[in-house]
Amino acid sequence: MKITKLLSLFVITAFLFASVPVGAQQPGAPPPQILYGAPISLEQAKKVIAGAEAEAKKNNWNMVIVVLDSGGNLVMLERMDGTQLGSIEVAKDKAYSAVLFRAPTKMMQDRLAQGGVYLRVLKLRGAMPGDGGIPILVDGKVVGAVGVSGAAFEEDGQVAKAGVDALTK
Repeated sequence: MKITKLLSLFVITAFLFASVPVGAQQPGAPPPQILYGAPISLEQAKKVIAGAEAEAKKNNWNMVIVVLDSGGNLVMLERMDGTQLGSIEVAKDKAYSAVLFRAPTKMMQDRLAQGGVYLRVLKLRGAMPGDGGIPILVDGKVVGAVGVSGAAFEEDGQVAKAGVDALTK
């Protein structure tokens, strides 16, 4: 009789723990997801490109600057004179990664540098772990992304940020 009661108590306890939501068992809730918004307009993309280009020219960096919409589609691409051809695809990849994961590509670069479990970033389809891709937010929603390539990752990131900042001015 005691074994039956103990077994019943065990089953009920196991059932109660199993019915608790998984998120409640993990420390700290994940941040709320940023939603996608309407696609960036051509006029907005022109402002992003102009701001990024001004920063690149100020520093004498030849860059490729790409703006994608919230669906990952090309809106604008500028290749400054003298920029290597390989930077075209890299800039596109950075912008696509930023819009796909709704996060700056610098975040993936930093995670990858930590090693360990973060090496998984290398296996994520569409992930580009290198500074220079930034989602473009309007009213708190992702409307597109900018991707920049042509110099060191840090410099690419600086130019991308200048492009995003130009839209909000």
